[in-house]
Amino acid sequence: MFVRKGLRSCLLVNRISGSVLMLQQKANMSTISPPPASLLKSMSFPQKLLMGPGPSNAPPRVLNASALPLLGHLHTEFIQYLFQTKNEWTVCVSGTGHAAMEAAACNLLEPGETVLVGCNGLWGTRFSDMAERNGAVVQKISKPMGQVFSLSDIEEGLKQHKPVLLFLTHGESSGSTLQPLESVGKLCHKYNCLLLVDSVAACEIDALYTGAQKVLSAPPGASPLSFSQRAKEKVINRKTKVRSYYFDMNELANYWGCDQGPRRYHHTGPITSIYGIREGLARLVEEGLESSWKNHKKCVELLYEGVQNLGLELFVQDPAVRLPCVTAVKVPPGVNWKDVSDYCMKNYRVEISGGLGDQAGKIWRIGIMGYNAQPDNVRMVLRALEAGYKSTTYHKYLIKIE
Repeated sequence: MFVRKGLRSCLLVNRISGSVLMLQQKANMSTISPPPASLLKSMSFPQKLLMGPGPSNAPPRVLNASALPLLGHLHTEFIQYLFQTKNEWTVCVSGTGHAAMEAAACNLLEPGETVLVGCNGLWGTRFSDMAERNGAVVQKISKPMGQVFSLSDIEEGLKQHKPVLLFLTHGESSGSTLQPLESVGKLCHKYNCLLLVDSVAACEIDALYTGAQKVLSAPPGASPLSFSQRAKEKVINRKTKVRSYYFDMNELANYWGCDQGPRRYHHTGPITSIYGIREGLARLVEEGLESSWKNHKKCVELLYEGVQNLGLELFVQDPAVRLPCVTAVKVPPGVNWKDVSDYCMKNYRVEISGGLGDQAGKIWRIGIMGYNAQPDNVRMVLRALEAGYKSTTYHKYLIKIE
């Protein structure tokens, strides 16, 4: 009995010990799902020529700058060159171009105030939405895509609606138009209205912004934004708080060292994106603004000639208001724009984009911006477009014969 009891005791202890060991092993096993296989491999991406409306390819020096060690310090002087301004409130918003657009809307508009928005493409519609979300009363002057506003169009809207702010898109990439801005600033000031422009543009503009990933050829993530003295005073004298703490220009101006007070912590900026945009600006400085304008013009004229030689038609009829950075080409009847675009990507690694909004499926959009503004790139996109277009029409021809 003693042996049997001792044996049973030993077996019981062993069973208990085994159970405890199994429980310990289970406890040590991770209950988290295993990682996807893709994260266990190094990233590898094909080289593509980005000839759409943005982003554009970044040069090696910009990509290298983005890999520099992180720092906790920011500098402001380099952004002012881009806008050719001495505006004190010139900052980089932490975010893409949409963040700068949103920052402009929430700082310059208070609930109940009227804003006049020029709508001739996607960006006027987008800003109208942002303005409404900030409690503003939105009034619009509208034109079809491919057309721009005259001074008389603008003055009529200012007289009728008496807005505190006019929004215009300088380079309307969705319609490939270049809005003339000469004398618009004076006209706005005549009617005691601020002028906000989506662009990198001229004088007498009260607020303007842009993205990093287009003409500057830098990675997206930090967006230049500049306010004139009049725009600055509008923000300082608001009756209500800016609805967004993150985009409050009072805070951002201090964060970027634009005021006299000691800098306060506001948020952690996208440091590597700042490096990239700084290097993009340095490249622009070396080239020179006027040289950059001439180069873009030369390249886009080469594109116009090539498109017309293919028997295709440019969307914007008036050469004076064609946007040099983004060109819209009409898709011929019976041709699927995406078949051509996909052909260009598959066979040439060249990106050509389609239309947006009212022009979805009706146009191709070809971008020539910054680092990509090179004649060889224009010739490459023309070769890809020609091959893709001929491939589509050739297959249609065979189907008809059969």
